[in-house]
Amino acid sequence: MNPAEVKSTRLLLEAIERDASDIHFSPLPTKTDIYLRIQSQRVFHKSIPTSSYQLLLTYYKFTSAMDIGETRKPQNGTIAFQLKGQAYDLRLSTLPVKHNESLAIRILPQQESLPLQQLFLFPQQLKILLGWLKNRSGLILINGPTGSGKTTTLYAIVEEMCRQHTLQAITLEDPIEKDIETILQVQINEKAGITYQAGFKAALRHDPDIILVGEIRDSATAAFAVEASLSGHLVLSTIHATNGLGTLYRLKSLGLKMDDLKQSLIAIASIQLLPFEIRKYGKRRAAILELLEPSQLIQYFQNDAQWTINSYHSFTHLRKKAFAYGYISKTSFEETY
Repeated sequence: MNPAEVKSTRLLLEAIERDASDIHFSPLPTKTDIYLRIQSQRVFHKSIPTSSYQLLLTYYKFTSAMDIGETRKPQNGTIAFQLKGQAYDLRLSTLPVKHNESLAIRILPQQESLPLQQLFLFPQQLKILLGWLKNRSGLILINGPTGSGKTTTLYAIVEEMCRQHTLQAITLEDPIEKDIETILQVQINEKAGITYQAGFKAALRHDPDIILVGEIRDSATAAFAVEASLSGHLVLSTIHATNGLGTLYRLKSLGLKMDDLKQSLIAIASIQLLPFEIRKYGKRRAAILELLEPSQLIQYFQNDAQWTINSYHSFTHLRKKAFAYGYISKTSFEETY
């Protein structure tokens, strides 16, 4: 291996051994700081000389088919990576900054996911989530911060639906985060004209039962998601918002009509990961969910979009419950409280 590949392999090994989901390179005038995203926390890893960072940056841009000579525009790329018999996809993104180009790497394991039942801390929340999927049409949204498991959750529940029923499922993703044999996956490629909007139109002609959209990012994608759900399809997607109420505000800010949301929106799940400390499962994290169920959304819409729900279980309530049951330690509870 060349020197850049050796440095890259060593860094990726260190990140994966620490269970990091992302690597951030922060260039400074005389050095570059490297941070790891570990259980949603950004942790300083080490500093490297500017010359070493330039070597790595050039290697990553070349390997991921970016333009090495382009330093003034943001670029994106992907790399397939093998380490100790495990497959990973690396999602790379560059950003021009004052002193250089910043680089962020998302580490996406490609091995088989945990069983759906092991992704959630409280089994009752999974039962509620699966109950939503019995709808044959409508829109279900999952929100949460970067690295909180939104896409992992979507993959898991769609795979479960396809195992239980003979369904045609189509995903629209940018990029495809994990290959799933039982699902038709469409890679968004705006340069080739395959936008979310174009992909949506093509997917609707392919007779799907379920459409999974990687993320609702703009007004056009939001409108197509609602249109697809109103035309007799079950649509699942993620959206960036702080919580369930924030999701409703975000949807309205994207120009969606309240009447359309009333007809299409089934439920919203806000997701947060907690360190899971049950010995038989080993060290891992599990999700807790703030759930806005159909009956609660009906209340919201009937009260002219005023928040009057008292039975809503917040993350604070769920963390207290997890601590009381002994699922999380006092330290973990205080860090997330």
